[in-house]
Amino acid sequence: MALNRRDFINRSAATGAGVALAGTAGAVVGASPAEAADRHHGHGHGKPKTFSLRVLGTTDLHGHALNWDYFTNAEYDDATHNDIGLAKVSTLVAHARAEKGHDRTLLIDAGDIIQGTQLSYYYARVEPITGARRGPKHPMALAMNHMKYDAAALGNHEFNYGIPLLRAFQDQCDFPLLAANAVDAKTLKPAFPPYLVKEIRVQGGPPVKVGVLGLTNPGIAIWDKANVQGKMAFPGLVEQAKIYVPKLRALGCDVVICTDHSGLDGSTSYGDAIPYPENASSLVARQVPGIDAILVGHTHVERPQTLVVNEKTGKTVVLSEPLMWGMRLSVFDIDLEFSRGRWEVTSVKAEVRNANTVAEDPVVAKLVRDEHNKVVAYVNQIIGTCTATMSAAESTYKDTPIIDFLNLVQADTVKAALAGTAYADLPVLSEASPFSRTAAIPAGQVSLRDVAGLYVYENTLDAKLLTGAQVKDYLEWSAAYYAQTAPDAPVDVTKITNANNTPDYSYDILSGVSYDIDIAQPVGSRIVNLTHGGAPVDPAARFVLAVNNYRSGGGSNYPHVATAQSVWSNSDEIRNTIIAWVQAHGTIDPTTFGGDEWRLTRAGVPLFA
Repeated sequence: MALNRRDFINRSAATGAGVALAGTAGAVVGASPAEAADRHHGHGHGKPKTFSLRVLGTTDLHGHALNWDYFTNAEYDDATHNDIGLAKVSTLVAHARAEKGHDRTLLIDAGDIIQGTQLSYYYARVEPITGARRGPKHPMALAMNHMKYDAAALGNHEFNYGIPLLRAFQDQCDFPLLAANAVDAKTLKPAFPPYLVKEIRVQGGPPVKVGVLGLTNPGIAIWDKANVQGKMAFPGLVEQAKIYVPKLRALGCDVVICTDHSGLDGSTSYGDAIPYPENASSLVARQVPGIDAILVGHTHVERPQTLVVNEKTGKTVVLSEPLMWGMRLSVFDIDLEFSRGRWEVTSVKAEVRNANTVAEDPVVAKLVRDEHNKVVAYVNQIIGTCTATMSAAESTYKDTPIIDFLNLVQADTVKAALAGTAYADLPVLSEASPFSRTAAIPAGQVSLRDVAGLYVYENTLDAKLLTGAQVKDYLEWSAAYYAQTAPDAPVDVTKITNANNTPDYSYDILSGVSYDIDIAQPVGSRIVNLTHGGAPVDPAARFVLAVNNYRSGGGSNYPHVATAQSVWSNSDEIRNTIIAWVQAHGTIDPTTFGGDEWRLTRAGVPLFA
C-alpha cells in the first residue's frame, strides 16, 4: 500500500527508522573547520577518534514567517530592536550550518508554530488549509520545509484550531511533529510520532545516531479541552521521557536530545487541575537519565544555557531556550569520542544567536510573499469608526475605555445568549486582561487589524456561574498582580505591576461590579468597596461571569472558575466576536460604556486622579 507524506514521516519517526544525512566530503580540502579538526584527531598517533555535531533550535514561532507586525502594519520593532520571523532565522541557520557542516547539523523546533499572528489565523479560519495535495499552503510549512527542519515538537497552541487543522498542517510538513506525551484517549497509544532517530555519517568511522524526543505540554487537556476531550490525553513529560529515553538508548542512539514545549522551573499555572507540572524541562533533565541536551520552549524567555545535573547519573544536561517568534536561534555544539566500540558524548555547550544581526533569507521571503500580501489586505479592511482614540497604554493600572470595550462586547454576547434561559435574570460580569500595552483604536476609521490587536489570542468565550463570595476571591487573586506599596512610598507605574513575575495576561479586570484595589494591603486582603448596582455585593448572590476558555479551564490558576458550572460557551474566537460587534454597530463610542468601575488605592486614597 502506498503511503502518503504524513504516514511515511510518522511511521519512520515513530519506529525509529534512521534517516542518514549526506556523507562528508572525501577530502580535507574544503571541509568545515570542525570536520577538518575531527579528521586530524581521528587518525593515527594513537589518539582517539573524535567527532562534533551541532543542533539548532527554535521555539514559539507563533506564526511569524516574516519580520512584520500585522497589528501595526509595519516591520516589527520593539524597545531592544529585536527582529522576528523565519526569514531571519533561515539566515542564522545557513551561517551555523556553514560553520559546522550541513551534513552534521540538525534543525529542530520546540512548538507553538501555527498560532499567534493574523498570518497563521488566516490560514486556519479565513482560508483554512486542508492537506498536503490540495488547497492553500500554510506559510509556516512552506518556510520550514525550505529550511529543512528535521523535527518539531507540538506546542499547546497547535491544538487551538482543532485536531483536523493540526493534521492538515502535519500533512504539509516534510518533517515529523513529535509528541511522546500526546496519546489517543482510548488506546493510550501515541497520537503523533514520539521521537525521530537520525544517523550522521562519519568519515572513516561508524555513524553517530541521534535520537530526538518530542514532549508537549500537559496543559493542553485544560486549555483546549473543547478540542481534545475524549480524543487525546496528555500525560506528564517526566513520565513519558522515562519510557522513551531508555528506548532511544536501546535503539543505539549515541546522543539523545529532547525538544520540550515546557519551561524550566517546575511551576504550573493551572494549580492541581491535572497532576502534571506545566514547566517540567528541568525536572526531565534532573530525573530522567540518558539525556544530553534539551531544547526548551513555552515560556517566551531567553535562556542561552542552563545546566542541570541528573540526580541518578551525576551527568550534566544542557538546556537552552531561544527567545520567541524567531528572535533567537539556540545552538548546541556536541563533541563525541569513539571509545570502547561506541560514540560517547564528551561535552555539550549551548548559546543563542540574535536574528537582528542578519538579513532575511530572500528565498523564504519570496516563498510566503503571496500569502503575506493576502493577509495584509485582509487585516487592513475598514470595518467601522470610533468617536475617540482608545489606548491600552495605562490599562495595567487604570480603568480605561479600551478594556471596558472588551468587557462590554463579551457581556453583551453572553446576555444575548442567555436570553430566554433560566439564567436570563442574573447579572453578567465580564473579565478582560490587558494583553497588549500597545493596543489602540484610533479616532475615525477603524480597520480589522485595529480591533484584532486588542485580542492577540485565539481564546473563545465561556459563561460560568459564580457567587458573590467567589467573585471577591477571584478579584483578590487578580490583585496579587500588584506589588505591595506603602501609603507614603513613591509610586512608579513601571514597578507596581507584574509582582512575582505575573504576566499581564494573568491579570483580570472585571466589569459589572465596582471595586477598589488597595495595594498597601497584603495579597488576599486588597479588594474593598466591592459593589453591584450601588449596593455591597452579597456573598450568596449569583452572577454569570463572561470568561475566556483559557481562564475558564484553569489558566493562571484563578480560584473557583475552573470547577464552576458553565451555563453557555461558544466556539468562535473572542477576537471575531469583537470584530462582528463593530461591523454590526458601525461606531464605537466610549462615552456610552464603562467608566470608573475600579481603581487603585493605598489605605483608601486613590493613586490616580
